[in-house]
Amino acid sequence: MPDLSTTYLGLQLKNPLVPSSSPLTRRLDALRKMEDAGAAAVVLYSLFEEQAILESHLMDLYLSQGTESFAESLTYLPEAQDYRTGPEEYLEHLFKAKQALGIPVIASLNGYSPGGWVRYAKEMEQAGADALELNTYFLATDPNMTGRAVEDMYIQLLTDIKATVKIPVSVKLSPFFSSLPNMALRLAKAGARGLVLFNRFYQPDIDIEMLDVVPHLVLSNSDDLRLPLRWIAVLYGKLEADLALTSGVHTTADVVKGLLAGATVTMLASELLQNGVGRIAEILAELDRWLVEHEYESVAQLEGSMSLQSVANPAAYERANYMRVLSSYAPAA
Repeated sequence: MPDLSTTYLGLQLKNPLVPSSSPLTRRLDALRKMEDAGAAAVVLYSLFEEQAILESHLMDLYLSQGTESFAESLTYLPEAQDYRTGPEEYLEHLFKAKQALGIPVIASLNGYSPGGWVRYAKEMEQAGADALELNTYFLATDPNMTGRAVEDMYIQLLTDIKATVKIPVSVKLSPFFSSLPNMALRLAKAGARGLVLFNRFYQPDIDIEMLDVVPHLVLSNSDDLRLPLRWIAVLYGKLEADLALTSGVHTTADVVKGLLAGATVTMLASELLQNGVGRIAEILAELDRWLVEHEYESVAQLEGSMSLQSVANPAAYERANYMRVLSSYAPAA
């Protein structure tokens, strides 16, 4: 029987399937079902920086600035009571999850600016978190803000967090950096034990009847796997940090591709939201069969064997692949 075990953030995991942050991880019963289905670890839903600001009574100051002229802009931010849980409720949920589960529980902080709110990282550690995922989500809209300034902000945030906790820290990144490999290297040198590729930016839509900007949620599909797959293959072996693939993991084939590219774990959420947490057991059973059929003794044999440094034609991950894709398309007559 193949060995499905792996190591992520220094944690020994029984397999490479980790449910990522989603509404499902808000419920203890769902977390128990994930563990029963075979999940190797879980990432809890995120505590947002804005929630921590509300807790410290600073949000009133931020919301009051400019309200005399731009009161309508406040409608784009949720009311305080609209947040489902605040920091104290989050910490309580984290504590209960650790008591209820026998697998590692990874807490998640969603924010981007250094400041006093990072104290919650320490409180998450004290509540029992086995690791911490920094879910960085920042959209630069000021033309005067440089790319280097954005990068430095992330590095400072990670530095502040690392100075606060002893548990391993991973960073969930977006792909929108001029040089993603350099940013990944800076984060690894600043202490990131792992990198999660990629955070999904949920784009707003415009309601043309109500003339309003509205949220628009679209779950991932397997086609979304290609972007993180490529960058994990490029980064594998170049950093002292584990690589986790998220977004687009729906099938056993997706898991295998992620491992071949160089991921230590593959994270899934949309598949579980759409088809239930029982999919974890199904994918694991299929992964076991695939390994047997292809004569692999362990998932460790897969890891990175199709990365940029391992494939016979590295250009397949680089610009040559772009030209090949374009030339291969045959338009309809």
